[in-house]
Amino acid sequence: MSADNSLDDYRISSPIEIQSILQRIIDGRAMVTLSGPGGASYTTMLWSTDAARGVICFNADDNDPRLNQLLATNEIVAVAYLDSIKVQFELDDVVKVRGADTALNARYPRQLFRFQRRSFFRVKPLVSHAPTAHITPPTQPDQTLALRILDISLGGVALSLPPKVPMLPAGVTLRHCQLALDEETQLTVDLVVHHITVLQPESHGARLGCEMVGLQGEDERALQHYINQTQKRRAALTT
Repeated sequence: MSADNSLDDYRISSPIEIQSILQRIIDGRAMVTLSGPGGASYTTMLWSTDAARGVICFNADDNDPRLNQLLATNEIVAVAYLDSIKVQFELDDVVKVRGADTALNARYPRQLFRFQRRSFFRVKPLVSHAPTAHITPPTQPDQTLALRILDISLGGVALSLPPKVPMLPAGVTLRHCQLALDEETQLTVDLVVHHITVLQPESHGARLGCEMVGLQGEDERALQHYINQTQKRRAALTT
């Protein structure tokens, strides 16, 4: 990655800025996906950073076989999302540390990459309409969850994962989701979970940032109409 000059516009090498971004990941409790060659991946959280010692520390589950599969690879990349910004950096010298809690230690990154994702105008639905997304978790094909929609755009949707509901991993694709926005606007789309913000660590409540896949034609026009009308109604309430 570091040899690719086309990424220079996205490269962050200032130690102060690197520390600021890492701290935002910690403070925002953003989920971090660690990926290796061959599809190995593990989703975790950044616990702490120590620039003086040159170490960063992640949460780890010693009994998760995906972690051992990942550690067997020789290239690990970390990806997290801060709002609409993708943050990516390589991990070197990753080791599992066992103590009161299992952790993953890695060398403090000397550079990271901050990518601006495609931007669409987002609206927060009106409370009176209580829009929901009906999804089926891949690991529970016989169960349908109704998740509250926090905001929506032509490109994506943010969902509220309630406390006590098992976490959905970043990168998972949710097939044939039903978005019930109001009486006139019902859409069927696939959703790809891109970033996760834990709201209540003890109970696993979280905000899921999802990309919509397969939206086109009449459904796309219906969603654009919904966004326009919601914005107009919200503006009318503030005047």
